[in-house]
Amino acid sequence: MITGYIKKIASITQRGDAREESYYSSLAGLLEQYAELKKGKKVAITILPKKTEAGNPDFRIWDGRHSQVGYIEAKPPGTNLDDVEQTEQLTRYRATFPNLILTDFYEFRLYRRGQRINQVLLARHFIPSRLRHVPPWRTY
Repeated sequence: MITGYIKKIASITQRGDAREESYYSSLAGLLEQYAELKKGKKVAITILPKKTEAGNPDFRIWDGRHSQVGYIEAKPPGTNLDDVEQTEQLTRYRATFPNLILTDFYEFRLYRRGQRINQVLLARHFIPSRLRHVPPWRTY
């Protein structure tokens, strides 16, 4: 599952003409596969949902029973997520959304009630763009 996701993301990166939104369907597919595999459930994912009281996060995740599970804010691959954490946008999102993921499609940071509780780096973002190779995945 993760190998397929990394291959899709790397392929998009290697074309050299992708915008942030070009990666959205790959991430949505990964989330749907993961939910079904781990929980045996379907999730509903709204890409570019309508505006909330805190702004416009890129994804809204539903549990399949009309309850919101969380939000995802995505940035282009290679974005320095440490810098993004300090922005007014992410500060507002962390204060508003009890479950939030910040990602550059290779690294994922999970926030609960405003605090980062976990992070995982699946692959190095520079490998597809600079080395023109699909990066091996592993958690760093």
